[in-house]
Amino acid sequence: MGQLAPLSLGFLMFPGFPMACLTSAIEPLRAANEIAGRREFVWKLVSETRMPVRSSAEIGFEPDLTLQEAEGLDHLYLISPPTAAFADPRRSPARLRWLDRTGVILGGFSGGIFPLARAGLMDGRPCSVHWCYEAAFKADFPNVDAREAAILREGRRITVSGAGAVFDLMLRLIEDRLGRDCMTEVACWFQHPFVRDADASQKVPVARAGGTTDALPFVIREAIRLFETHVEDPLRIPDVANAVGLSGRHFERLFKRETGQSPLRYYHQLRLTKARQRVLYSNDSLREIAASVGYMTSSPMVRHYTEIFGVSPRDERRLTLSLRRAGPARVEAAE
Repeated sequence: MGQLAPLSLGFLMFPGFPMACLTSAIEPLRAANEIAGRREFVWKLVSETRMPVRSSAEIGFEPDLTLQEAEGLDHLYLISPPTAAFADPRRSPARLRWLDRTGVILGGFSGGIFPLARAGLMDGRPCSVHWCYEAAFKADFPNVDAREAAILREGRRITVSGAGAVFDLMLRLIEDRLGRDCMTEVACWFQHPFVRDADASQKVPVARAGGTTDALPFVIREAIRLFETHVEDPLRIPDVANAVGLSGRHFERLFKRETGQSPLRYYHQLRLTKARQRVLYSNDSLREIAASVGYMTSSPMVRHYTEIFGVSPRDERRLTLSLRRAGPARVEAAE
């Protein structure tokens, strides 16, 4: 039996894309080729135009081909900030849909899920959405099933939340093609600490605690889950304590010990963090944003937002927009 043709991957770059996602994809594939002694993987940098594309780190990348020229790929991954827009909003989404019809596996890294969804390619499908963008994504695409998995493979769609998870995905592709021994050697080349299971959740920081939510006791994780699912319609803290089977006083004490904050303050900051995601990554009005995080009017939300983040939502949105127009100096995409 003859040798398989190399697996061909394309990376569609949008201005301001997270460079770490691109290097986390290419470097393990390069290492696998060296270990195997042959080109098992090939890759192409793709953009909508022939012009260089600058990453969020202000480093430019020359595309190998344009999206309209892309053929013969097995996989194509979109890499972008969440604010990315198609340079050609008619032909580019149409080309992606054509590639889908020809059997290409399509995916998105980090904010790349936004243009993938805008092209209509995630309708009725679950996807991985980085926790930094979750509120904005759900507001823009309420009919897409956004999940907290770090990597989500669903049929011919693969979505990944950030650069570390991209590296894990590449290790899985290497294992599928070259076996576990090669995959392990590649991981060891880069001193990659572990390979996430397919259903592993994202790591999410706990404010002021210096840890992540997955390391918290079950009852605290359950309380935070209740907070997360009741952002628009906030719960009373005593009701949350009762729901997790603790007295109000015990719940307050345990929650503060584990997170560094009282439940009420944590919940309040969580709601405002969701608001901030929509301020930064959506065009929603302040009235709409306030309603989405449980405020009857925008005035108290603006006051609390300014107290927590040190800047008003209007000023932060204005500054962010001016930085984006100036270039990709701001790291817009979670890496």
